[in-house]
Parts: sequence; C-alpha cells; structure tokens
Amino acid sequence: MPPTWIFDLDNTLHDAEPYIFPEMNRLMTAYVAAHTGLSRDEADALRLHYWQRYGTTLSGLQKHYGVDAEHFLHHTHQFAQLPQALLPMRALHAVLRQLPGRKILFTNAPSAYAHAVLRGLRIAHHFEGVIAIQHTAYRPKPHFAGYRQLLRQHRLAAANCIMVEDTRANLLSAKRLGMRTIWLNPRPWHGHGVDLALRELSELPRAVRRLGWL
Repeated sequence: MPPTWIFDLDNTLHDAEPYIFPEMNRLMTAYVAAHTGLSRDEADALRLHYWQRYGTTLSGLQKHYGVDAEHFLHHTHQFAQLPQALLPMRALHAVLRQLPGRKILFTNAPSAYAHAVLRGLRIAHHFEGVIAIQHTAYRPKPHFAGYRQLLRQHRLAAANCIMVEDTRANLLSAKRLGMRTIWLNPRPWHGHGVDLALRELSELPRAVRRLGWL
C-alpha cells in the first residue's frame, strides 16, 4: 500500500521567508499592539515570546487576553500580493507527481490562507484534504490534538503516514504517534524523531526510493 503523505505548508511547499513571514509578523505585531496597548517594539517582543512558548502567537493571546481566534486569523493573514509573492520550492510539481499515495496538508495556518496558497501554487489538486488550525480547536502543532484529528478524519494508520516538515519539534509528535518523519532544513542532521533529513524538497523522491519507502 502506498504511504499517505502529510505535508506542512510554509517553508515546506513554498518559501515564506522573503515576503509571507515578514508581512505576517508585521500584521501580528500590529494586532498585538492594538489589543494590548503596548508599543510596537513591545508588541513585537510579545508576539515572538508567545510563538516560542505556545507554538503560535494566537495561543498566547487567547490564554492571556481572550482574543477571538477567527478575528485574529482574519486580520493577520491578509496578503494583497499573495499570488505574485508565492515562491514554490524547487521542483515542487515534479515532486508531488512522483510520490504515489494520498496527500494531506497539515498546517498551523488558517484554512482560508492554506487553500489560497495551494491554489496560488497550482497544487490543490494533489491534496485530498487540509487540516488547518481551525480543525484542531486552535491547538497548534506540535500538540497531539491535530495529529489525532487528522488520523481520525482521514481514517489513517500512523504507521502508513510520512510527515514532511521544516520544524523538527512538529516531527517529534508525529514520530511518537508512529509516523515516519522527514525534516527539511538547509543544515539537516539525523537525530531523535527524524527518520530522514534533507536540505530541500527536490531531494525527496529519490531519497525515499533509496530507503525503500515506495
């Protein structure tokens, strides 16, 4: 049976560093400042602190300020230049075509943004489902809730899933549930929770064939 591929989105299928992440950080800092009364610099530091402590800025704002999740997500994921700014990872279309099996997107981003990026990259047809932050009761990866929701909703056995991520902490949860894990990182190293480490997505099909995963 072919494996089921669980893909992250930002910095896995496209490069979010040049435009998406800086603009998202700017929007989130502005939102934090507006809802806390902090200065821009203080709000930026708090945004980063919440992201590091809770996995998302949203989680911190919910816990400490009671913000409405959908209001936050709507106002922090407005990208006027999104289609033009998307930078697909090298050989993205070829990689997805070469991987047999079901493909599901699993992201801490909101659903509307995730679908917009898939459409903009012209790869939506490769994915049979999207698990976004709304589908996990706003509990982000690496919290186990989202992984379990994904497995239940799509009737998957963890042992038949391969998760592809740029964030190692998110792979650790997948590994504990029994998934195989692939870490994309410019300076990869194999360690606890990582079955395969690659510098870029384009290396994926050849690497998994070499391991006999296909």
